[in-house]
Amino acid sequence: MRLKTEMRKISEEQSSIKAQQRQVKEKFEAIESECKTLRQETILVMQQSACTKLRLALMFQILKARENNDFATAADLTLALRELIAQKN
Repeated sequence: MRLKTEMRKISEEQSSIKAQQRQVKEKFEAIESECKTLRQETILVMQQSACTKLRLALMFQILKARENNDFATAADLTLALRELIAQKN
């Protein structure tokens, strides 16, 4: 009788452990999913930042070209900037 009682307790403990393991697994999967989402968002922000830097560099070069009265270069750079913006959209 005592053995049956101990076996029942052990069985209940094992069931409890399995339930806790399932919960931990679900939490781990949720964390992995969130990490994946954050990585994707980070990559997107980095790409947007690079694009912004490129546009700013082109704008600066356009201003320098206009300052130096090099309107042909300014026109070429303006066209390149327009194409870059059009590609983004």
